[in-house]
Amino acid sequence: MFSRTLAADLPAHVGTTVRLAGWVHRRRALKSVTFLVIRDRSGSAQVVVATTPPLTEETVIEVTGQVVANPQAPQGVEVINPEIRVLSEPTRRPPFDLYRPTIPATLPTVLDNAAVALRHPELKRRHEIAAASVKAFRSALDTRGFTEVHTPKIVATSTESGANVFELDYFGKPAYLAQSPQLFKQILVGVFERVYEVGPVFRAEPHDTARHLAQYTSLDAELGFITDHRDVMAVLRDVVAEMAQAVGLRVPEEIPSIDFAEAQAMLHKDEPDLAPEDERRLGEWAKTTHGSEFLFVTGYPMAKRPFYTHPAPDDPAKSNSFDLLFRGLELVTGGQRLHHHADYLAALRDEAPDYRDYLAAFAHGMPPHGGFAIGLERWVARVLEVPNVRGTTLFPRDLHRLTP
Repeated sequence: MFSRTLAADLPAHVGTTVRLAGWVHRRRALKSVTFLVIRDRSGSAQVVVATTPPLTEETVIEVTGQVVANPQAPQGVEVINPEIRVLSEPTRRPPFDLYRPTIPATLPTVLDNAAVALRHPELKRRHEIAAASVKAFRSALDTRGFTEVHTPKIVATSTESGANVFELDYFGKPAYLAQSPQLFKQILVGVFERVYEVGPVFRAEPHDTARHLAQYTSLDAELGFITDHRDVMAVLRDVVAEMAQAVGLRVPEEIPSIDFAEAQAMLHKDEPDLAPEDERRLGEWAKTTHGSEFLFVTGYPMAKRPFYTHPAPDDPAKSNSFDLLFRGLELVTGGQRLHHHADYLAALRDEAPDYRDYLAAFAHGMPPHGGFAIGLERWVARVLEVPNVRGTTLFPRDLHRLTP
């Protein structure tokens, strides 16, 4: 019995007999010969068959044959004189041709048929880029002394007062799906100093837009013993640079930055937050003025930031927080957090008892700290310029979609 050879490794096996296994990606029958393109996890291989086998696309087969050079074939090689064994036959056709180089279907069709649609090489590639990005995120933080943690996704209180949450019955008591690991990762700064987490977060998001989901993957980090939010921005820049390098992009050595008030003046606005159109315009400005697809916006009003945000020392109405825009879309939110117990009691007031366990960490001494969170699906959508974040989500959850 030959060990299995992957399609990507065929050039190293010219002149030998190999065993392939995968899906029939495409079948092209000519008068005297049939070409089968076999797809596996590594790529595709061409198999030359003298007769026309009764195989349809997505049939799972095993092929044993000889590898020969052919400059016209994928990777310059093909398999001839094959023996074919059918491992599994499909009982129905895919909703669209998976061998087309682009996706010949609407997004709803893709999402409704995700079980087979995700086999399309372009859709598969999106999630390989997501995997490479997460690997780089972890590597960047591991080498900077961070500890990976895994926090609960069922919590007793909402993370951010007033935000939309999914409520559930927890053995007769009310509980919620976690909107973020924010409170836990701050507590764990008191244990490990530097922590990160990759995991799902849940938002009962009422907006039905191309950038919002009810569940997404958040890449969170929190670090202690900082001076202010600029230390967090420096770590974020390096982390994003490694993620970008992993997917073939480049981040400038210094990401340009603009204060929120300056941005408002440039936009001729007087609003407490940035609208999507404002983010697009700022992204264009950063690209034109600084040659950067990334832009930090700092100093957001405290009124638009969560209760744990640290105010700017010289202006309590402004926050020591930031957003990172990438190609005209908010990608990251972060900043410095409060770290004095008394400041939390003042910020939460009557709600303080609801956060008793969280506040206990600050009652026992916490260093100045801050952190950030990156939305993975939004990152991949920006990298590939996919217009709807659902197109970079394996099985999206939103206002209308709970299956598949």
